[in-house]
Amino acid sequence: MKIKHLCILSATAVALLSLSGAAQAGDRGDRGDHGDHGGLCSNATLKAPFEFIGHGEILGLKGADGTLHPYAAPSILDDVALVTFDGRGTFQRTDFGMIGGLPKGGQTTFNPNQMGTYTVNSDCTGTMKIVYTAGGAVPAGVETDLNIVVAADGTLVESVVYRAVTVSGASGDGKVTCPSGCEQGVQESFEGKKVLVYGFR
Repeated sequence: MKIKHLCILSATAVALLSLSGAAQAGDRGDRGDHGDHGGLCSNATLKAPFEFIGHGEILGLKGADGTLHPYAAPSILDDVALVTFDGRGTFQRTDFGMIGGLPKGGQTTFNPNQMGTYTVNSDCTGTMKIVYTAGGAVPAGVETDLNIVVAADGTLVESVVYRAVTVSGASGDGKVTCPSGCEQGVQESFEGKKVLVYGFR
């Protein structure tokens, strides 16, 4: 009698574990925003504040033919930011940066006048678009677009800038000026880590 009872309990435990695994696999797929099933990531993977640090160089302006026309001298960029993802494809951002040895826009405090959108694909690649709004040290209309990879169970975002839009400036050779040609050539990367609260993610 005891053996029969143990067999029934064991079979029940195996069935529950199987259902639990299927439910978890289904949950991962159901979170996808494009009908993905069985994917590892989605927009919901990023739902929390992340601290970002960035470094790189602002090199020049891109011509209409896609070639880079360097500034008279490149500028080194260092930046720290707090990005709060909402899990649905938008975020709020505040940052402080140094460009060429001077505070970005002459402002020595953080600039909260930023917003953005993001997409995380089922394979954990994706994009982010940062847009500056009116009222900050950086003029409205400045935009930074990044390709991202989400790693470490959704607690790490690695990214490289692929497009940067500015609102003023001229190349060192004078062949490209903004506002007629406003896309910069940059070599910048950012790393974001999920902010921990009281030791918990």
